[in-house]
Amino acid sequence: MGGGSSIGRSSLGNIKELERKAREELEKGARRNTFLSFDYDDIDEVNLLRAHAKNEKSEIEFIDRSVKDPINSERADYIKTKIIERIKQCSQTVVYITDKTHCSDWVRWEVEKSLELGREVIAVHKGDKPPTKIPSCIKDNKIKVLPWKKLSDHI
Repeated sequence: MGGGSSIGRSSLGNIKELERKAREELEKGARRNTFLSFDYDDIDEVNLLRAHAKNEKSEIEFIDRSVKDPINSERADYIKTKIIERIKQCSQTVVYITDKTHCSDWVRWEVEKSLELGREVIAVHKGDKPPTKIPSCIKDNKIKVLPWKKLSDHI
């Protein structure tokens, strides 16, 4: 007599169901990849947000790529290609806004590209009151604007 194992169809169905349930549970507890868009003039404040996101208890994970070159620079096409790759790897884009952000062509482009790629976009600000100058790409697309401390409630 040979030793062996016999797995019937009902056993395979149970295994597939268990695998599906395990994947769902992993996804519930998984950190979401988030593209962080911001005006480079706000780098000091953004670095504080980055530190917050690195906290193990944080519900979000940032993959952010700051852009130092002007949008019309000779490297703009290369930079845009790399940013598109990053946005595609993320499920959402978080835009950090201040009173300076409305002047940023990069932020406008990143928001438009994120929406074009079907990503959720949320705008956040520090403190309780939003900046007085909300970027038109945020207003025109009716993007939710909320305090940074409330972000984890919306992801």
